[in-house]
Amino acid sequence: MITTSEVRKKYLDFFKTRGHEIIPSASLIPESDPTTLFTGSGMQPLVPYLLGEKHPEGKRLTNSQRSFRVEDIEEVGDNRHTTFFEMLGNWSLGDYFKQEQLSWIFEFWTDILGINPKKMFVTVFSGDEKNSIPRDTESAGIWKKLFSVKNIDSKEVELDTIENASKVGMQGGRIFYYGTEKNWWSRSGRPENMPVGEPGGPDSEVFYDFSTPHDKKYGKECHPNCDCGRFLEIGNSVFMEYKKESDGTFLLLPQKNVDFGGGLERTVAVVNNNPDIFSIDIFKEVMDEMRERYGWDYGFANTEEKKRMRIIVDHLRAAVFITAEGIQPSNTKQGYILRRLLRRAIFNAYNFARGFSNLYPLTDRIINSYKEVYLEKQRNHIHQVFEREEMRFKETLEKGFSILKKEMKVWDFGPRKSLKEIQIPDLTPIDSFPGFTPKEITGKWLFNFYQSFGFPFELSLEVIQKELGRKFVKFEINKLRKDFNDEFKKHQKISSASADKIFKGGLADDKPETIRLHTAHHLLLAALQKVLGPQIKQRGSNITSERLRMDFSFDRKLTTDEIKKVEDLVNEKIREGLEVVKKEMPREEAEKIGAQMEFGAKYGDVVSVYFIEDKSGNIFSKEFCGGPHVKNTNEIGKFRILKEEAVSAGVRRIRAKLE
Repeated sequence: MITTSEVRKKYLDFFKTRGHEIIPSASLIPESDPTTLFTGSGMQPLVPYLLGEKHPEGKRLTNSQRSFRVEDIEEVGDNRHTTFFEMLGNWSLGDYFKQEQLSWIFEFWTDILGINPKKMFVTVFSGDEKNSIPRDTESAGIWKKLFSVKNIDSKEVELDTIENASKVGMQGGRIFYYGTEKNWWSRSGRPENMPVGEPGGPDSEVFYDFSTPHDKKYGKECHPNCDCGRFLEIGNSVFMEYKKESDGTFLLLPQKNVDFGGGLERTVAVVNNNPDIFSIDIFKEVMDEMRERYGWDYGFANTEEKKRMRIIVDHLRAAVFITAEGIQPSNTKQGYILRRLLRRAIFNAYNFARGFSNLYPLTDRIINSYKEVYLEKQRNHIHQVFEREEMRFKETLEKGFSILKKEMKVWDFGPRKSLKEIQIPDLTPIDSFPGFTPKEITGKWLFNFYQSFGFPFELSLEVIQKELGRKFVKFEINKLRKDFNDEFKKHQKISSASADKIFKGGLADDKPETIRLHTAHHLLLAALQKVLGPQIKQRGSNITSERLRMDFSFDRKLTTDEIKKVEDLVNEKIREGLEVVKKEMPREEAEKIGAQMEFGAKYGDVVSVYFIEDKSGNIFSKEFCGGPHVKNTNEIGKFRILKEEAVSAGVRRIRAKLE
């Protein structure tokens, strides 16, 4: 079995030999981007350069980008969807275009990885007459030549829409034309959905055919974009050459760009000719641990058990990477998604058997799979976060069962070891329970129960159905789920709207008062580390001309004495008149000397580090930062802490001002 690490290395080496600079993976947490909670693709951090800004590493770039897509959480459970994934990417910023891109990626797949080209099928853009965007016959022509070199016939077939494709099918084709529904790419989807100024363009996708039987519930006929599982997309070459104007028209960008993205995990599955992505090495490691630790054997599991195991493994891996970014489980934003992932994983493990042993030890297998490139330094921190959240949620589950039964006036049939052992006795119909009517079970009631006790909808439903008996529960499950989800979305919208505006670098403006507070912010972080310990890390900031706010990792309330020590130390360094010195240096060097990194920020290979030091060079603070700052701490004024409070589990907040 070829491994994930081997494919990643082969890809980066291949494009490096073709003049591409390997750039580091950006943070999973986008900097000051209100449109998304997580980085969902390799191009996301590169939008300014696709629009024409010069990249410091040149016009040819490549990397393997850590990515996470919230919208895929509910899709996980089949053999191909994951929430976290790595996106293999290469970019041309106004350099090469379609001929080089399609030829190179085809060469990489077929000659370097050994993928059978006869099992590859491609799609191209059929054009958008309404927006005067032409049909991509150029890409189709390039593909015809590439397949002909491999002695493969490449008939072109017009499909246009998914609906039509499901009716007419493959028709012996190799190259398929789809419209804006499938072969136009922008972060906002179709051209009509794109905001003004957004870049986009036609794309060409490549699919691998596993030759599995077509499932007609997805349509009468199969085609490359069918969801039946026969075809798996392994890469998408976007020819990003358009930008939407204020009048709704699309004009060519000053430069023609290539933006390629290919799922690393999917590519590994294809190289191993296995349609189940959860059979590749990085997932198999965790599945093996689950078998050894809990006796859950993926190879012999039934369909429902496989689904639960995939959810557990996927969600744990995603949670590991999000936690490594410094996120703590909470009820808002990224912390909310992290908590949701962990609790879904725990819930699905709980459904295998009540009283299962802890899941958090599985994280070691995940970390070991990535320790060469990402996670080793975060091992202990990840263990602590997972263990704490798991302990809390398991208590919630036990408490929830008790409360739910009591609220519904249901008899307690005692503990059970597994779902297979449940015995539903002959019950009186639910209508005869005193004080209880079917209309009391509503999606809103279940959401309020979830809000109050953290008890998942699925588990509430299980209690109602399994403990009470399906035939006695008179409600429409789909309506319950819809009403619950509607309440859930309302809550998310409110939570998102109530979040404070986050400015780049945490600064609201560049007023002198804000700049003084910004430098005081550096002193505060260093003082917290001196008083509480070096494990303190910044977890967010917001600085206005009136006050600063810093979130930092710490698992308890500060004492009055500790707050005073921090405040006194900051004021001591202000009085000492320390110099604030900016130095440019390689990122690796800055990391080696222990410079603090701004939470969620993305850095290039050369970074700015601000040192706060005395005239002898004794350093009190050193941080990655873009400024602005005062030149000497004696310009700051007197520092005073206004409040110290909890933000979420493991995260505290300090508000302070200058006098």
